[in-house]
Amino acid sequence: MVRLQPKGVAQFSHGSGGECDQPETTAALRSASSNTVTADTAPLSDTTPPRSRGLIPALALLAAACLAVLALLVVLPAVRSDPYSRNTLQLSGSQERGEQLFLINCAGCHGIAAQGLVGPNLHGVQGRKSDRQLIQQVVSGRTPPMPRFQPEPQAMADLLAYLHTLT
Repeated sequence: MVRLQPKGVAQFSHGSGGECDQPETTAALRSASSNTVTADTAPLSDTTPPRSRGLIPALALLAAACLAVLALLVVLPAVRSDPYSRNTLQLSGSQERGEQLFLINCAGCHGIAAQGLVGPNLHGVQGRKSDRQLIQQVVSGRTPPMPRFQPEPQAMADLLAYLHTLT
C-alpha cells in the first residue's frame, strides 16, 4: 500500500526555554493552499479502491473445490474397481432376456411398459444415468422403496440391454 503525504508540512522550532515559536510554513505548504488538488495532496481514502471480495467466500470456494477433487479421487475409482460392475460391463446382453427379467423383477414397481408406478419412468434412463450408475442403483437399492438385487453379471447385462431399448 502506498501512503501519500502532503508536500507542505509545518515545522515547529523550540526556543531555548522550551517555548514554541510560530510554525514555519514551507513553500510546498503554500502551494498546496491553492485550488489545485494533486496526487501529492489527495486524501488517502480517495486513492484506495474498496475491497470487493472477502477472505471467507474465497476459503469457502477453495473448500468446495477440494471436496469435489476428493470425491473424484475417492468415489470414482471405487465404483470403477467394483468387480461386479466391471464383469457386467464386459458382457454383451440380450434384449429379449432383459425384457423377461424386467417383467419378472421390475414391472411391479416400474410398470409393464416401464412407464413408472411406484418406481420412476425408465424411458430414456440411459440418458440420465450411465450403465455403472444403473448397475449400482439395482445392486444397492439406494432409493427406497427400491429393493436390492444382485443378479448374475450376465443377467444384469441383459437387463441393461433392455433398458437401452426404452426411449
